[in-house]
This record gives sequence, C-alpha cells and structure tokens, in this order.
Amino acid sequence: MTNADEEAAIRAVIAAMQDAWNRGDMPGYMEGFANPDVVFVSRGRIQKDWQGTLDHYVADYGGSPGSQGRLAFSNIRIEMLAPDAAQLISDYALVRPAGNQTGVNTRLMRKREGRWVIALNHVSNIESR
Repeated sequence: MTNADEEAAIRAVIAAMQDAWNRGDMPGYMEGFANPDVVFVSRGRIQKDWQGTLDHYVADYGGSPGSQGRLAFSNIRIEMLAPDAAQLISDYALVRPAGNQTGVNTRLMRKREGRWVIALNHVSNIESR
C-alpha cells in the first residue's frame, strides 16, 4: 500500500469512530483503540487501559441516550512514521447538553494484524473561561 492508501485507511478508522460516538455506541467507538493496551491521556491522567477508557467514556458521556452529544473531528493531519506507525493530530468538537468541549487529539496510530488502531491518545481540551 502507498502512504496515501494508509492515510485513507487511518481516516476511515477515525470516521467510523466518530459515527459510532454519534450513535451512542461506546463499544463501537472503542474499536478504534488498541485493545487491551491503549495508553489514553486525558485531564492530566493516564487511563488504566482499554477497559478503563471505555468505563471512563460510559461514566462521563454515555449515561442516557443522546447524552454523548455530537462529536466531530476536523483538520486531521497524518504523518507516516513507518509502515506500521503514524502520527495523527486533529481538532475535535463535542456538542452536548452537559456542556460543549473543543480541543486537540494527538494520536500514535499502529498497524496491527493489518488494521490501524490508536495505540496512544492524548486529549488536550480547550478550557472555557
């Protein structure tokens, strides 16, 4: 595959995650992350692992239908680092009843068993004042 093909495959993973989130499908959203060993950094903490990250999402966003809001990734930039590794940086916006969030995701993508997954995810939320 060419770099353009790999980048398209990575963008497809991110699009599928966005769609799953917007359906309220947290396990579907989590399919984009390495399981069980994703490293997820948010709010100045490292989440435990894949299950800990899923538990965090369900507790914070998935309490009732529609509570997860509407998620959109934009300005996605991908740099191929190796045939099985890429860096992805994107903006995100989450609009939801409990309060909107915007910020930046920095992700280390790894190709495992022919499939791109997020091995490291760092979320930097823009604090509202």
